[in-house]
Amino acid sequence: MVKRLKNYVGGRWVESTATIYTPVINPATCETLGECPDSTREDVDRAVQAAQAAFEEWRRTPVLNRAQYMYRFKALLEERFEDLARVVVEENGKTRDEARGEIRRGIESVDFATSVPVLMRNDGVEDIAAGIDETTVRQPLGVFAAITPFNFPAMVPLWFLPTAIACGNTFIVKPSPQTPLSMDLIFELLDELDLPEGVVNLVHGGKDAAMAIMEHPGVKGVSFVGSTPVAKLVYETCTRHGKRVQAQGGAKNYIAVMPDADMTASVKNIMGAAYGCAGQRCLAAAVVVAVGEAYDPLREELVKQASSLRVGYGLDESTQMGTVVSAAARERILKMVEQGIQEGAKIALDGRYITVAGFEDGTFVGPTILEDVTPDMTVAREEIFGPVLSLMKAKDFDEAVEIINRSHYGNAASIFTSSGKYAREFKYRVNAGNIGINIGVAAPSASFPFGGQKDSFFGDLHGQGEDSIDFYTDRKIVIERWI
Repeated sequence: MVKRLKNYVGGRWVESTATIYTPVINPATCETLGECPDSTREDVDRAVQAAQAAFEEWRRTPVLNRAQYMYRFKALLEERFEDLARVVVEENGKTRDEARGEIRRGIESVDFATSVPVLMRNDGVEDIAAGIDETTVRQPLGVFAAITPFNFPAMVPLWFLPTAIACGNTFIVKPSPQTPLSMDLIFELLDELDLPEGVVNLVHGGKDAAMAIMEHPGVKGVSFVGSTPVAKLVYETCTRHGKRVQAQGGAKNYIAVMPDADMTASVKNIMGAAYGCAGQRCLAAAVVVAVGEAYDPLREELVKQASSLRVGYGLDESTQMGTVVSAAARERILKMVEQGIQEGAKIALDGRYITVAGFEDGTFVGPTILEDVTPDMTVAREEIFGPVLSLMKAKDFDEAVEIINRSHYGNAASIFTSSGKYAREFKYRVNAGNIGINIGVAAPSASFPFGGQKDSFFGDLHGQGEDSIDFYTDRKIVIERWI
């Protein structure tokens, strides 16, 4: 029997009122792993009410006690580390090592949440006027929620939930219906913590559940990660309903390679950036801009290293790249490659028709490289979200910067160079929230905010780091005089 997932509301597992269930498919084996309920507004309301009921008791729980739950949570995640990684591989399609990396980064976010007692400290001034003291205090706001994507089903919710509840809020997670099993297992671990009922809640579902969260008057703020069109919708809907919102959207991340770069080492880094997680991450390298004389040696090395990547089932330890998440994703990626060819790009490496022995029905797309790409082409402008790398030329550094800044996205950009001058100019002039210098994936650690600019982010306060403390609390100014 295929497992039908339940929601977790008010400290217990409960059946959804859904009448529609979405199959959760292993993209490599095509095996049905479970059925995810398309939860209703009634289900969301039940979760919000449970979270609201828990809030007053939870906010009065001393912050040091709240942090202690995070230490225990981290220990449980470590105990089930390999189980969690396996679930990520099975439902998402990435490799085992990539899944392990995802779980490790998620645990880093739990680590960060243990520092909330320090980060919630405030300031004050004695005798701001004669006999008057003025101080600030941070206070939690109430119920927050996260609407999270398929590509990092375990890590992304952990960017938000631990910090939010350590700050004294209560929380609801709505994971992607494509990859809900990781969060189902994580909530089994949260259940073992014996948190007060209603502090954490899990509601499965799709668009209807997401809209219900964004429109519910009991939800104070929403964290979102996904595509840019949906991020913009989330931002507009939440602000229209008076909520705080941080909406992280899509990306078209560029990498500039200078002639003075170490080509072999640079391309090794680019491989992980372009083809890690089958290109399905918001920090994936999508376009490489070869500057001047870098083009020919760069092209040669890119094709050489990309063609040697081992594509296969993620649970095989020798696999270097797994599947894309679904047949629909594969079809979309192939159509975009074909559109690039129609617009004038050429195939330098073709991974469109790859098959893996024993997994012939799996949704595999091999490493693909398009060359002769120009800035006006769709493949240079729009997110492909797959293992497709576009190769572009720039006559010099200034033109490379101009090409990068022309993008309406601004999630990340990197440069490979041995020149400190070019490195400094790049980080100074390029309009992107995460900058890599000889780094392919410019992913900030949990103690730094996850940057994003232009159409890659909608909001004021980013996820992670001290931005998250500001997002999940409000400052109250206290002015006192005792006579």
